[in-house]
Amino acid sequence: MRVLVVEDDIDLQRTLRRALEEDGHTVDVANDGLTGESMAGDVSYDVLVLDRMLPHKEGQDVVRALRLAGVSTPVLILSAKAETHQRIEGLNAGANDYLGKPFEKDELLARVRALWHGRDRNGPVTRLQVGDLEMDLLARTVHRAGGKIDLQPREFRLLEYLMRHAGQVVTRTMLLEKVWDYHFDPQTNVIDVHISRLRAKIDRDFGTQLLHTVRGSGYRLEA
Repeated sequence: MRVLVVEDDIDLQRTLRRALEEDGHTVDVANDGLTGESMAGDVSYDVLVLDRMLPHKEGQDVVRALRLAGVSTPVLILSAKAETHQRIEGLNAGANDYLGKPFEKDELLARVRALWHGRDRNGPVTRLQVGDLEMDLLARTVHRAGGKIDLQPREFRLLEYLMRHAGQVVTRTMLLEKVWDYHFDPQTNVIDVHISRLRAKIDRDFGTQLLHTVRGSGYRLEA
């Protein structure tokens, strides 16, 4: 994967570059918004990691300009401005994800991988499958081993997100942001409750477990 990092803090830029390269990615860097916008417009990157507060042009203005120019590269905004309304502003500008500073390296890498795997390659996805678990996004149905599984709307959204990122560790913060739209305190047990209910429906009556808890990190759905 080829990643463009736009970050004016040189120490953080080096940290990001090293982490991404150690994860197997090719990394280019830019120190300001205008340079980053130019590079992102000229080169076909797989993911753009973009600081919000940048010299010459702010990150969310860069994203807005790229989207207007037809550049659909997935964008992860990094920012110390991580209040709910600020995250929403960044997403409304066209970013795909938003991560507050400071952040854990593993979560950054998980989010970059999620953007890469979740990008639209050949038009809209209408069916998802992990092992013998199948989801029809148009009919809004879920089956495992041929048998129908009835899910509540929130359980369906939770499972859809996990299936779209199958094989990857999905953190609690990611689930709160993507499935619950920031409406809950990170300390709430709402995720644990829904994960427990979902696991009972998709795993309890089957020989192979699909939904796994990764201690200290989050959850992973895999066959």
